[in-house]
Amino acid sequence: MSAGWFRRRFLPGGLLSAPGPSRPRASPVPYRRPRFLRGSGSGPGPADASRRPDARPVRSPARGRALPWNAGYAEIINAEKSEFNEDQASCGKLCIRRCEFGAEEDQEWLTLCPEEFLTGHYWALFDGHGGPAAAILAANTLHSCLRRQLEAVVEGMVAAQPPMHLSGHCICPSDPQFVEEKGIRAEDLVIGALESAFQECDEVIGRELEASGQVGGCTALVAVSLQGKLYVANAGDSRAILVRRDEVRPLSSEFTPETERQRIQQLAFVYPELLAGEFTRLEFPRRLKGDDLGQKVLFRDHHMSGWGYKCVEKSDLKYPLIHGQGRQARLLGTLAVSRGLGDHQLRVLDTDIQLKPFLLSVPQVTVLDVDQLELQEEDVVVMATDGLWDVLSNEQVARLVRSFLPGNREDPHRCTAHPWEGHVEGCSPAQSNDPISPLSQSLLSFFLLATLAVQKQLSIRVSHQWWATRRPGRRTKRQEPGGNSK
Repeated sequence: MSAGWFRRRFLPGGLLSAPGPSRPRASPVPYRRPRFLRGSGSGPGPADASRRPDARPVRSPARGRALPWNAGYAEIINAEKSEFNEDQASCGKLCIRRCEFGAEEDQEWLTLCPEEFLTGHYWALFDGHGGPAAAILAANTLHSCLRRQLEAVVEGMVAAQPPMHLSGHCICPSDPQFVEEKGIRAEDLVIGALESAFQECDEVIGRELEASGQVGGCTALVAVSLQGKLYVANAGDSRAILVRRDEVRPLSSEFTPETERQRIQQLAFVYPELLAGEFTRLEFPRRLKGDDLGQKVLFRDHHMSGWGYKCVEKSDLKYPLIHGQGRQARLLGTLAVSRGLGDHQLRVLDTDIQLKPFLLSVPQVTVLDVDQLELQEEDVVVMATDGLWDVLSNEQVARLVRSFLPGNREDPHRCTAHPWEGHVEGCSPAQSNDPISPLSQSLLSFFLLATLAVQKQLSIRVSHQWWATRRPGRRTKRQEPGGNSK
């Protein structure tokens, strides 16, 4: 990101638009629940359309509707904080084909997925805020962005070592040595594809919401199984953990204004115009008052992980750039996350101060090499939005999973059963001492993935499968293995 582009895009007077005829506004993004929940009793209307005010039903896929790896999914609607469920989810199989230079990316195609091409699986959770539109767009878009990004690097992914030139040409005889010295591996191409896919999806969401006059944003937590590895990409405050018999391993980090304080303060230091004179970038243990003027108080700035003392000036009495602690920390008094998708139109209340310049859409990616692990039947990955982690620790979730899975080893659909279903519905913290009961006040979605399935799929020969996409209203061409079309 160049400084010039940043100034033109975000700073006052930097973004100029040529006058022209106004275009008609696009239709709003329609509200819907995840496709795999259809038939499970979750209708397309508001989250509380068919329940008692005190009911907190757990919704999961209909019986007989298997998710990849027989994964489990459930969602719990919130305590009437919003009309619609703002969480979204998506999952499915990825088929990564070799890109043909000169072919249009959006043209309709139906192609054979042969063994030498890569197949993988994809699960994603999106925790929306400011409305459900951004999460719905992300659920409908991110997997397509990821497939395109992976197809652009698939040649390098299947090579013993990613080549310097994707075309295979060796301009410099030492090119392979340079690649090796950089330590570039196939998994680095997947990580780069995930990062680029998040960025592309964020741009799509920005355009779509602007065209439809809607607002909102979402966090994104994605797991991708590919080439015997599990990639977990997170942008926001959702979380994924690996639960094993004697270990709980975090697979993601949470990104909040507090955890990314120095990055955010650094941005305000370089571009003070972003604060419009209304906020101070400095952090203090509490909000300063008039009586603190002239006193030396604890503070820290963008270059400090520790604390120091400074003499309080009048400018220090402004509202802090980051205020609050833990889950209560807010960026510009508005947003509880520092990474995610969307929020292009979000501004501080009653001001023209944008939050988007401080937000990142780039995820942190963790790689789990399951082929190197001695996996057991009860080893699982738990992916969940912050509604779960607000009230339960990693260890509490692990205990809950361990209490449920070992007794169902012969059941291939054991992850689709939900041990908390009886605890949550109609329950409140005051009514139960069960540790899961606080979830009745939260909005959350989660996946439960059996990691042994990744290892098993390595020994299974990939069968030929047909994958199709087409534009609405047009016929789909069929391409035979020999290349003839019907």
